[in-house]
Amino acid sequence: MATNEDQKQTESGRHQEVGHKSLLQSDALYQYILETSVYPREHEAMKELRELTAKHPWNIMTTSADEGQFLNMLLKLINAKNTMEIGVYTGYSLLATALAIPEDGKILAMDINKENYELGLPVIKKAGVAHKIDFREGPALPVLDEMVKDEKNHGSYDFIFVDADKDNYINYHQRLIDLVKVGGVIGYDNTLWNGSVVAPPDAPLRKYVRYYRDFVLELNKALAADPRIEICMLPVGDGITICRRIK
Repeated sequence: MATNEDQKQTESGRHQEVGHKSLLQSDALYQYILETSVYPREHEAMKELRELTAKHPWNIMTTSADEGQFLNMLLKLINAKNTMEIGVYTGYSLLATALAIPEDGKILAMDINKENYELGLPVIKKAGVAHKIDFREGPALPVLDEMVKDEKNHGSYDFIFVDADKDNYINYHQRLIDLVKVGGVIGYDNTLWNGSVVAPPDAPLRKYVRYYRDFVLELNKALAADPRIEICMLPVGDGITICRRIK
C-alpha cells in the first residue's frame, strides 16, 4: 500500500516529467525563441502585416509569429499546392501559406469579415502573392457543403487550416475530411484554448473563453478518436492540432 510520501514522490516525478517535456516555462524563454529563431527569419511582408495587425482592436485573433513560421515550414515539407483556409482575419497565416506554396499554388480563403482581410491585402499584394488567393466572404459551411456534393473535390486539398468559430470545428471536420487528400493535412488552431482545456469547472474565465471551451474539448476528443487521421497536438501559439488523413 502506497504511503503519502510515496504518492508525493510519484506526483513530484510526474510534474517534473511534464516540466521536462514542456519547454516554454517562462515568458522570457518564449521571447528568446521569437528573437533568436522567428523574427530574424521572418519575411519582411510578414513582419509588416504582424505590426499592422497589432494595432487592430481584435489583434488577439491573429496567428502568432512562431505559428506562422511553423505553418510556412510545414507547407514546404509536405509540398502543398492546393490549400484552404477557414478564418482569415487580416491574413497573417494566409500570407505564411501564400509565401510557402509554389507560384501556381492556390488558397481558397473564407471569412465572414472582408474588411479585416482588406486591411492586410495591400501587404499581401506587395509581397506578390495575392494571385494565389481566392477570397470568399461569408460562412464557410454552405461553401463546403456544395464542394462535398461534387466528388471531383474529394481528396483535392493538400493542406487546410482552420482558425474560425470554435463551435463549428466539428462541423468543419465532418466535411474537410472528404476534401483533404489521403496523406494531406488539416490544422486546427486554438486547440489548447488559452489553457482553459485543463482549467477546473469553477475557474474564473473570460466569458468567451468559457463559452467556447466545451466545443474545443469536444473537438479534441473527437480528433483523438477518429481512425481516419493521425494527430499531433503542439503547444505552438494557442495550441495547434495537426491531422494527417490516412484513409
